[in-house]
Amino acid sequence: MQRLYDFIRRHPTGVDSFWAVFLLGLSGMTIVVGDVGRGGGSGERIAIVPVVIGLCVVVALRRRAPEKMLLLAIAMGVVQLVFGVRPTVANFAMLVITFTVATVGERWASRLALACSLCAATLSQLRWPNEDVEPRSWAQTVFLVVVMTVPFVLAWVLGDSMRTRRAYFDELEERAARLEREREAQSKVAVAAERARIARELHDVVAHNVSVMVVQADGAAYVMDAAPDQARQALETISSTGRQALAEMRRLLGVLRTGDARESGEYVPQPDVEQIEDLIDQVRTAGLAVDFKVEGTPRPLPSGVELTAYRIVQEALTNTRKHGGPNAGASVRLVYFDDGLGLLVEDDGRGAAHELYEDGGADGAGHGMIGMRERVGMVGGTLDAGPRPGGGFRISALLPLKPAD
Repeated sequence: MQRLYDFIRRHPTGVDSFWAVFLLGLSGMTIVVGDVGRGGGSGERIAIVPVVIGLCVVVALRRRAPEKMLLLAIAMGVVQLVFGVRPTVANFAMLVITFTVATVGERWASRLALACSLCAATLSQLRWPNEDVEPRSWAQTVFLVVVMTVPFVLAWVLGDSMRTRRAYFDELEERAARLEREREAQSKVAVAAERARIARELHDVVAHNVSVMVVQADGAAYVMDAAPDQARQALETISSTGRQALAEMRRLLGVLRTGDARESGEYVPQPDVEQIEDLIDQVRTAGLAVDFKVEGTPRPLPSGVELTAYRIVQEALTNTRKHGGPNAGASVRLVYFDDGLGLLVEDDGRGAAHELYEDGGADGAGHGMIGMRERVGMVGGTLDAGPRPGGGFRISALLPLKPAD
């Protein structure tokens, strides 16, 4: 049974041709054995063969050209009415083409098929009244017309319901394909956003560690002859900082190369607020005097808030070392509020120079300020950055514990 069903699905036209030949043979037997065409006039005897052949062609080609075959069936019906060719077995083709057009035909053809189906039984009764039996009452005639019309209406209703169902499934498939495309687009946007975030992380890592290495290298060169121990300590700091920078850059660049950030576990190193003190110790070792204080009661914070706080402090101190001048100092305040975390980073260096990298200076530090604002915006916080009165630069941020809606 399954093989037969698969064969029918693969060869629908061949199956229709088989049924057309079968219908032609059955109609021929009816004409030869029965009295169809013999009791009528010469017009009926001449027209019956073309009508039967035309209706069989309708069955054979109903899938290839349903609208044309509907018009051919209507033409054969008109020929029957004009020449008095009484209905034969071949007229079953009209029921078949009604179903086919309602299923796969154009809308105008479907409506035309329904209209013809409603009129066919009435025209048949008017053209060939039954003269061999007692005359029927009008009620009997109406009942017969209704009974003869019901199969055509059912065929049309069944075909139209199949059309609706097919359209529904096509819409589901199109919607699923559209959702898949949207999902892919959203995935690409998410990957692009993730890579932008990783690029900001890479900027922070490179800017901070390279700045420390440069400062230590300059210090080592300055005290190489006078204080070898200090020079050795500076070189060790350069070595450890370089290894740390390389390790973090490998992780970041590995994610960028593979493009599998969503499935690779932890994307990048995730420093927290507790590591800010280690960061400041590292900066102090590099020669920048930093005053660090924590106000309020420390408590666990969302990882995004902690990472944002760490990167803001890191970027601010890096900018101070690069642009604040040789005698610049800085202060860092970390304030725990009931509903958020406050950050205040100030320095007493050349504040006017800091205005350059807020607007995107030639050294590229402007990307750091842009990154700060993006990070703060991602957690729903606020950032205020600008020159201090009397000199220096000031960065103030408020990071809420819950992102804004």
